[in-house]
Amino acid sequence: MRDIIITLIVFASLPFAFKRPYIGVLMWVWMSVMNPHRLSWGFAYDFPFAAIIAGVTLAGVLFTKDPKRLPFTPVVATFFALTFWMAFGELFALHPTTELLMRFLKIALMTGVTLMVVKTKRQIHLLIWVLVGSLGYYGVKGGAFTVLSGGSFRVWGPEGTFIEGNNEIALGLITVIPVFYYLFLEATKRWHRYALGAATVLCAMAAIGSYSRGAMLGISAMVLFLWLKSAHKAKLGLIMVLVIPAALAFMPAQWMQRMDSVKEYKSDDSAQGRINAWTMTFNLASDRPLVGGGFDIYDESTFARYAPVPTDIHAAHSLYFQVLGEHGFVGLALYLLLGLQVWRTGTRIVKSTALRPDLKWAATLATMLQVSMIGFGTGGAFLSLLYFDVPYYLMAIMVVTGRLVEQELAATGSKLLPATARPAPLVAHAARSSS
Repeated sequence: MRDIIITLIVFASLPFAFKRPYIGVLMWVWMSVMNPHRLSWGFAYDFPFAAIIAGVTLAGVLFTKDPKRLPFTPVVATFFALTFWMAFGELFALHPTTELLMRFLKIALMTGVTLMVVKTKRQIHLLIWVLVGSLGYYGVKGGAFTVLSGGSFRVWGPEGTFIEGNNEIALGLITVIPVFYYLFLEATKRWHRYALGAATVLCAMAAIGSYSRGAMLGISAMVLFLWLKSAHKAKLGLIMVLVIPAALAFMPAQWMQRMDSVKEYKSDDSAQGRINAWTMTFNLASDRPLVGGGFDIYDESTFARYAPVPTDIHAAHSLYFQVLGEHGFVGLALYLLLGLQVWRTGTRIVKSTALRPDLKWAATLATMLQVSMIGFGTGGAFLSLLYFDVPYYLMAIMVVTGRLVEQELAATGSKLLPATARPAPLVAHAARSSS
């Protein structure tokens, strides 16, 4: 029955995806992030729904008459430079492979399509709803499971997907929790706010219930950033003091023991394995500084050549060491530059809309996207999720929001401020308005 329902939904959407390609983007994100076909047990489980959706969406981009233009911003230029460098470096890989390269090229292609066809506030909000709904399904389900089981069992992601592991689903959830909070702040109906607030709490409980130490570090970093940015530090601080200890006290003793093992990394086999993998990637990048070793480097021969403990073979377990080992120092520099430019785009949006109440939503969204970056960047320091697509879709949302703000400001004779600029004082703004 699930197979039939998913198939009907996808094929019924195809005419709309062709006529309005942004609908195709929404369907692609739903299929690639939530993987609803993996919740079935029949023919739909391995059916190439995503490829069909992508093909129809691309045909719509080519043949529909709506204007479509890729915004040329520093973020977009760096993103495609990183994509090119990954593909170029694979020509010199230690063990050439196409699987992960093709995965990232698909992400890059559909991110580019997203940048071209998502243009309005409504379309941005629809994309956000699809993203948070896709991961929120597992977050609400996992959070309820954590509460009902008293946190005695780990929360796992959907089988056969990129977020199947407990660490991966946890990082995915903390990445979208700030966007959940944005929707909560924007909600106008009371029941919407109650539902979104409950979903946000359950997603946080699911991340905690995953027993992921990296996720806890990510949540801690996000909470600290929110408190620093809050205009009501005393009120927010009081809420944190009351809620956080209560949530942690709810978890059983084995959860506390796993979190405490961070302090004992020298005797923790998992931590030592990660350090061994990090050292391997650094040594590999030092030997091949431009292009690294390629996508497939976690095998016996590579560890025998570059790792301190050749027999302790692990994945990189870090975004930064992963990109360093696989794509060299150039790849790492491009990745870090991309993050910096996305952050600066958010800062520019916040500063440029300080005196525009009608654009307050954009400032709030940009701030929450920055919080997502902090969560993903902190938790990702201990997980190999370089090719996880959600952060790239959030990047596209930041760019599209910036473009929309720029258009709104241009309509009134203003312009987007540099990230280093200070917004004009309110008195000066009032003087200009009356002249």
